[in-house]
Amino acid sequence: MSTNMWIRQIHRWLSMAFTVAIIANVVAMTIQVQAIGIGLLALVPLLPLLATGLYLFALPYLGRRDGARQEA
Repeated sequence: MSTNMWIRQIHRWLSMAFTVAIIANVVAMTIQVQAIGIGLLALVPLLPLLATGLYLFALPYLGRRDGARQEA
């Protein structure tokens, strides 16, 4: 399995963890629990999710540039 596939798989699992953290935050706000830890829980998967997402976003552009060099 290539590095790109691993990063893609990690990004998928991080997105699921982020979704669960957001749902927990909404439930806590609904029942009016004042816990800062629940709010910060969403930041834990968000930072690596941002890094993997930016990598996956740039991947087609980086590949296109390498392909253009090979053709020339």
